[in-house]
Amino acid sequence: MCNSSSITEFLLLAFANTQELQLLHFALFLGIYLAALLGNGLILTAIACDHRLHTPMYFFLLNLALLDIGCISTTVPKAMANALWNTRAISYQGCAAQVFFLVFLFSSEYFLLTVMAYDRYVAICQPLHYGSLLGSRACAQMAAAAWGSGFLNAVLHTANTFSLPLCCGNTLKQFFCEIPQILKLSCSDSYLRESQLTTATAFLLLGCFVFIALSYVQIFRAVLRIPSQQGRHKAFSTCLPHLAVVSLFLSTIIFAHLKPPSISSLSLDLVLAFLYFVVPPVANPFIYSMRNKEIKVAMWKVMTGCFS
Repeated sequence: MCNSSSITEFLLLAFANTQELQLLHFALFLGIYLAALLGNGLILTAIACDHRLHTPMYFFLLNLALLDIGCISTTVPKAMANALWNTRAISYQGCAAQVFFLVFLFSSEYFLLTVMAYDRYVAICQPLHYGSLLGSRACAQMAAAAWGSGFLNAVLHTANTFSLPLCCGNTLKQFFCEIPQILKLSCSDSYLRESQLTTATAFLLLGCFVFIALSYVQIFRAVLRIPSQQGRHKAFSTCLPHLAVVSLFLSTIIFAHLKPPSISSLSLDLVLAFLYFVVPPVANPFIYSMRNKEIKVAMWKVMTGCFS
């Protein structure tokens, strides 16, 4: 048995065995990364520069874009570097940092999506109280709570994971460092603390899911009571992007972690990890911009430099 202190680096999963395919994966990841930076960067700039978008909904969307940039920047650049230089190594400290930032940003994004569901609930079900319930101070506090909860969650999981003794071996069957893969290297009776912490976190995330679901039940009931078809369409259009982002976010995670062991495989795990860590940061800007005329206009102004 080896202690984790004797490990100086981990070996990540290689996408291919040949240099040509490695370079192809590098080009693919580079394109995806640039698309994510461009899409989220345009949303950040549009919201920051257009005073008409200085509302609670767009304030939370700005935070979501920041989290998406951080999340994809935690995994993809290292994967690109490994593919370009034909290596698999990541240092022990680098692996710990990657785990911390992934848990931090991923948890914060989920908590933020929960806050955004509350924003849509108040906007549609209690429109007369929208200004008082979601003032600038309340929005800042809710966003800070989402970031702070993610940070605390990341500190607990990272400290717990990297304090465990690891059995001999440092090969991770994933293209980035993630807690389940690291736990597979720990001794069979040494990961109970992390399992307990993961269970507690799962209940917290389940509570957020129930809150989001109940919010949308109330939203749909309120929308269906709107007499005009145009009013119903307008109300639905403000919710659909958030609902699509939540659905994409949750469906991949739920399937990745709750899929039957009989269908588990290395290639499937790799595809699922790609779907829930890489695809959402790229897709979210397009989901929000496709259904939102104000965002499309503001982004067009950013690209053409026509701000007055």
